[in-house]
Amino acid sequence: MRLHFVLCSLFVFIFVLFFCHSYTQANDYGQVAIIIDDFGGDVKGVESFLSGSIPITVAIMPFMEHSTEQAERAYQAGLEVMIHMPMEPKKGKTSWLGPNAITSDLSNEEVRLRVMEAIEKVPHAKGINNHMGSKIVENERIIRVILEVAKEHNLYVVDSGTSSASVISKLAKELDIPYAKRSVFLDDTFSTQQHVAKQMTSLLKIAKKNKKAVGIGHVGVKGNETYIGVEHALSIFSKEHVNIVPMSHLLDTEIDHDHSGFWQARKETPI
Repeated sequence: MRLHFVLCSLFVFIFVLFFCHSYTQANDYGQVAIIIDDFGGDVKGVESFLSGSIPITVAIMPFMEHSTEQAERAYQAGLEVMIHMPMEPKKGKTSWLGPNAITSDLSNEEVRLRVMEAIEKVPHAKGINNHMGSKIVENERIIRVILEVAKEHNLYVVDSGTSSASVISKLAKELDIPYAKRSVFLDDTFSTQQHVAKQMTSLLKIAKKNKKAVGIGHVGVKGNETYIGVEHALSIFSKEHVNIVPMSHLLDTEIDHDHSGFWQARKETPI
């Protein structure tokens, strides 16, 4: 009996040692988060990404017709959810922002209320990033309010990189909020699947060099092209041993440290 106990303990020790070594070795190659923006509407790519097997972090515009529904679907599919907060740009059509965007004419209290409402509209959100917003991300007054609300709700923040003069990183450091910045845009309004695959290769190179990288793509007019382009590139990531992880796992945060169930559909809890 004693020998059996010793052998079992030894087996468990070897297994844990092997698992930890394998996990550390895998991390040495680099990790990538792939954020797909602009969920919330009935546009191309939504169904492909939500029902497919591509490991993404889902960024949902909070005030769209299907925002809450798609947040629930993403969560049930095992995907990490974040808020894709619309913010005023320096240039562009107002229609691109959608309803209830953060604009420069809002008071601090109005900004705060809009962010809080966005959090209510997107259940299971772990973080927030900006939709457009080249004007707002340079506005320290407004970004401070947004980040203060994010901190109150334990959200991380990702700077989508729409302005080189963004104050998001500066204020996130000051407020001690986990943050990251976009490394590569995977697509644009004219993208082909070949272009997306090429951008994925660029993302891979950054991850191998810096140990981590953040790619941002979109659903929308070219959403299906983005899906196919990302899907085609996954085999290269696997071959190069670069792991695709939830956005929160690239940050110094307590959010979902155990991601063994990531991208695995959640079982419904009996009522």
